[in-house]
Amino acid sequence: MGLFDRFRRLIKSNINDMISKAENPEKMLNQLISDMSQQLMDAKKSVASAIADEKKLKRHIDETREHATEWERKAMLALKREREDLARQALAQKQEYEKLAGEYEQQWNSQRDAVERLRLSLRGLDQKIEEAQRKRNMLIARAKRAEAQRKMQETLGGLSDTSAFEAFEKMSARMDQIEAENEALEEIEGKIQDDSLEREFASLESSSGASDKLLDALREKMALEDQSGQASTDARETPDSTAPPAASAASEDIDETLETLKQKLKNESSGEA
Repeated sequence: MGLFDRFRRLIKSNINDMISKAENPEKMLNQLISDMSQQLMDAKKSVASAIADEKKLKRHIDETREHATEWERKAMLALKREREDLARQALAQKQEYEKLAGEYEQQWNSQRDAVERLRLSLRGLDQKIEEAQRKRNMLIARAKRAEAQRKMQETLGGLSDTSAFEAFEKMSARMDQIEAENEALEEIEGKIQDDSLEREFASLESSSGASDKLLDALREKMALEDQSGQASTDARETPDSTAPPAASAASEDIDETLETLKQKLKNESSGEA
């Protein structure tokens, strides 16, 4: 039983060491099963060695008894040949072998009982490892659920922290500010374009009004000049005997200049219109 006591202590030590670390439950359980299987293989080798010793003792018993039987046959042969002295020696050898066979048999019985107990313990260990393999999947599933719950609690704990919500509020306020600034810029740009368009039309209107005023002034001036020219023509048609010839020539030059100016103004007025 010392072998399996050591086996159990080793398994318990490995389990306690792995549980104390417990970084990855699935990896830990797989490694534990692997270690148990390896140690079980070592135990099976020890049991096999004990069984071999049992069989060896059984062979010694059989061989010793065969020797005892052979010496008994020789003693009987000596008696048949009336060699009592040889018969006594043969019987002494027989007794020695029977005594040795008895000792071997005692050892064999003890070894056989020990092997039987080892076999029972080995079957028990096999069953325990099979049970551990079955439980491994359940333990892994439980570990995964526990890890998922832990992460969920950490997530919920993080959500309960107001700093995250404050960050969202600040970001929302910043976006509102940026959108308002963009709208203001669009409004200002539209206003600038409207004002520029109005200024252009106002400039056109003012230019048109000024041109109209100039045209009106020119028309009025031309009307006055036409009246003045008509009066001059009438005066030429009824010559004044008192007017000197030089004055009449000068008047004609003025009339021609006025006509030229009128035509020029009319052309300019037509071009501006």
